[in-house]
Amino acid sequence: MSLPLPTHRHALFLDFDGTLADIAEHPQAVRVQPAMVVDLRALHEALQGALAIVTGRTAADLDRFLFPLRLPLAGEHGAHFRLGNGSDEGNSSSRLALVLALENVMEALRPLVEQYPELILEPKNTGLALHFRQAPQLEALCLQALTQALHYIPQAELMRGKCVLEVKVKGTSKGRAIEAFMRQPPFAGRTPLFIGDDVTDESGFAVVQALGGLGVKVGDGPTQARARLESPAEVRSWLQDAAEALTRRSPPLAEKGDP
Repeated sequence: MSLPLPTHRHALFLDFDGTLADIAEHPQAVRVQPAMVVDLRALHEALQGALAIVTGRTAADLDRFLFPLRLPLAGEHGAHFRLGNGSDEGNSSSRLALVLALENVMEALRPLVEQYPELILEPKNTGLALHFRQAPQLEALCLQALTQALHYIPQAELMRGKCVLEVKVKGTSKGRAIEAFMRQPPFAGRTPLFIGDDVTDESGFAVVQALGGLGVKVGDGPTQARARLESPAEVRSWLQDAAEALTRRSPPLAEKGDP
């Protein structure tokens, strides 16, 4: 199905890598289109704050790439939240224990990364990512090494993505993050729409569609999302059209309230 433009009654959730930005060989080599930042600001204002980034990235990464925006977000697959009211969550004692345990995982993986310099080991606040985009033939070796390293860390789990293996807090997901947003203002009561490109986004598609909204898959591959955009460039074009449409149109009278 073609993707309709959002109305003032929607809540918009967006993945970052492979969705807003084209995937790069190195996580820090991503380039962000300045015009897209302008469109995100316009959409955030037009939707009265009901726009959030839902990503495996850290909040610091997102703030740097989208500067000067500081949007609501669920970072590291929901291990860290910046809520619609600007407050931050995500520093429980169990997560602190995981951070300390992950130091051992980093040490266990160091010989592998030193042997294969095309691998990229990316530490995060409550997890890590092992990227093999430059050496896809090493996927099985990476999987074996990470599985062994995580054997004694019960509070962590392994997740597979596009040419990446991620360690994250057990039980967190993009779907649960979206559910949490949808329980509070300004997201509550709106129709959710989530755009993402990877298998890690499938839980988000399931949640928004169960809530009467729409999941949008970027690129090819099997998905439960009911709509599709072909590329990040098409996502950015859609965002531009959406920003222009919403800023031209006043919110419905029912949303303004009676005097």
